[in-house]
Amino acid sequence: MKPEDADAIRHLPLFREAKKETFARMMRTGLLQRFPPGVTIINEADRADFLHVVVDGLVEMFAADGERETTISLVRPMGTFILAAVLNDQAYLQSARTLGKSQLLMIPAEHVRSALGADAGFRTAVVTELARGYRCTIKELKNQKLRTGAERLANWLIQNMAHSRTESIIELDFEKRKLSSLLGMTPETLSRAFATLKDLGVSSAGSSIHVGDVETLHRFARPNPLIDGPE
Repeated sequence: MKPEDADAIRHLPLFREAKKETFARMMRTGLLQRFPPGVTIINEADRADFLHVVVDGLVEMFAADGERETTISLVRPMGTFILAAVLNDQAYLQSARTLGKSQLLMIPAEHVRSALGADAGFRTAVVTELARGYRCTIKELKNQKLRTGAERLANWLIQNMAHSRTESIIELDFEKRKLSSLLGMTPETLSRAFATLKDLGVSSAGSSIHVGDVETLHRFARPNPLIDGPE
């Protein structure tokens, strides 16, 4: 592992308060692997064997029921998944697959549980991380239940403009059908949402989304810190 990658993992909220020896032990027993796009890393219903850290690339968390499938979240560096299943030694409730070339650190679940019992700093960080995850879930439920498709898309655009190289242009690094699923829509509903936002200065061509009038989009989206604010 590159020193800068190890340092970035060390500064994740989950690991930064752990004792030096606790962190070193987890890194020493971890497996650093590269995966091509489209590889399923874990399957829902399987027993949790590892805590995963996305070092590079993009990972989709998804779930399926019969022929139906939905995107639950996207995990970018240096995000982790799935902590709750690891701590409880239970089955994964989600599956995960790479959307691009990715590098993952896989920490054996038993070593994470061992660190939880032995290191008070790590234990506190775990509680905080689980609380953060719960709040994120509640915010996403509110986003899905209280907003129209166009409003969800508008707020997603506002949040992601902050991470784009150019404030007014967002370049998707995944398919639009993943975006529709992430926002709780069908591809057809996403198309209608884009059509609604077209009158507000939003245009879409291929993987590029252009926001022509940020202030108008804000007025339409009405971002709510109890839904869209940071944890």
